Amino acid sequence: MPDSNPNGARPGGDLVPERISGLPPGPQRVWVEVPRPDGFPAAWCYSDRRAYRPADTVQLFVSATVAELSVRIYRDGAEETTVHQEILTDVGFQPVPDDAYAAGCDWTVTASWTLPADLRPGPYVVELTDPHAAASARPLGHHFFVVRPARPRPGALVQVLATCTWSAYNDWGGASHYFGVHPGTARGRSPILSERRPWARGQVWLPEGAPRMVNAARPARPGPPRYEFAEWAYLNGFSKYYAAAGWAGYERHFFRWAESHGYEVDLLIQEDLHADPEALTPYRCAVFAGHDEYWTAQMRARVDAYTSAGGRVARFAGNFMWQIRLDLGQGTQTAYKYDAVDRDPVAGTETRHLLTSAWEDPAVGNPGATTFGVNALRGMYAGFGAFAPRSSRGYTVFRPEHWAMAGTGLGYADTFGDRAAVFSYEVDGLDYQFRDGLPHPSGTDGAPAGLQIIAMNWSTAAEDGRSADTGYFMLGDGDARYRASIAGEEYTERTRRRFARGAGMVVSFERGAGEVFTAGTCEWVNGLRLDDHAVTTITRTVLDRFLTEHAPS
Repeated sequence: MPDSNPNGARPGGDLVPERISGLPPGPQRVWVEVPRPDGFPAAWCYSDRRAYRPADTVQLFVSATVAELSVRIYRDGAEETTVHQEILTDVGFQPVPDDAYAAGCDWTVTASWTLPADLRPGPYVVELTDPHAAASARPLGHHFFVVRPARPRPGALVQVLATCTWSAYNDWGGASHYFGVHPGTARGRSPILSERRPWARGQVWLPEGAPRMVNAARPARPGPPRYEFAEWAYLNGFSKYYAAAGWAGYERHFFRWAESHGYEVDLLIQEDLHADPEALTPYRCAVFAGHDEYWTAQMRARVDAYTSAGGRVARFAGNFMWQIRLDLGQGTQTAYKYDAVDRDPVAGTETRHLLTSAWEDPAVGNPGATTFGVNALRGMYAGFGAFAPRSSRGYTVFRPEHWAMAGTGLGYADTFGDRAAVFSYEVDGLDYQFRDGLPHPSGTDGAPAGLQIIAMNWSTAAEDGRSADTGYFMLGDGDARYRASIAGEEYTERTRRRFARGAGMVVSFERGAGEVFTAGTCEWVNGLRLDDHAVTTITRTVLDRFLTEHAPS
């Protein structure tokens, strides 16, 4: 997702952001989460690592505006299971450095807990509450960590959590890769972000009914676009981009659905994938779900090697766009994005292939489609803001005979997923051509040989509508401009229209001894959440095939 339109109005721009930021009121102030000691009752927490194994010790760094906290740690699976509880006294408020978003908080350890040796692997949430508040009171804060199995479980699939994308949208402490208070950059976005800080409010836990990125209903008539998630966030004290990335809105829905349907799921975080060339090797099937926008070259190399050696990859996710770099020792990630050619220190050096730009940037030269069959810049947005707000929100089927469509009852030209708005927010696609009523990859942007486009729909990289409404656009035409710039073309009205056109796709292909299935949309998980028949049937068919011993046919 690109940065907010600097010339556009903020949704709810007259609302005062100091409830979560502590900044003086005013329409020009940046809306980010920076705690203050005299703010509303709240608590914040981070841990020394993002992933552990049984018998490891978890160190928690906690700050709060209340003296006592109740800590509950629970496994957030198909069933919520509490595994630890304690009361912390004399917690205190720990100061937040001005550059905490980039350098980390440097807080002192508040509590520690040694994981039981027999602790079930999976996702764990740290819930912080006021022990003196009513039972119905909302928790004061949350944190999240993963427990990996002591050894891979037989028959389990592995789900890789897009923690680098979560980090990119995390504005806690003053900035994200999108906006903030970092000096000298467009909209104050920070090219360097630290993992040694809490997650922004809403990334780990959400109350029932919190809006998703896509509005609940399509607009019936022309008018200014609505961004219901941002309006809700303003009114309820949540992070501006809580709905864009995080456990609560995305991967959680796949994990809980899979467990409830009898699948064993081991979890990895992206940092595990980056660090360990063998992280995927023990598993027959690797899953990526939700919004996985930010990757390192090493992560992609792990996936490519795994697939070539016979692994199966199921990607139910969208927006595969940016190359980043990680410094695991310092706990930081770097992404210069649109400014990479001018600002990234590796530009023009021997390591310029690690430039933190889009995969399709010629300076990077590593098209995203070679890994997952699709890429973000050939896709983009649908049903979101003023990006095709009246689109069908579903996929149109073109190859119903494909093995993944078995049991769906769908035929050529049928649409699925529209009631769950599966085709919306951010989608990935390819350059394509139609022949005899069927879409085929043109091969101009890295599509692997033999790739089949099973279903697709159309998207756009520029918000559009009446001229009277353009001042309300949240993102504008930034991505269309970017596509033109890396193609080396002048940006005119004609090129704007061409570079705004995109598509989102469901594709499959074989690589070496392995196989890849991609449903290129962030909102596939919403189809699982709402039990869309076609989405759940396709998902089960893909997983069941990929978890078998049989080689691709």
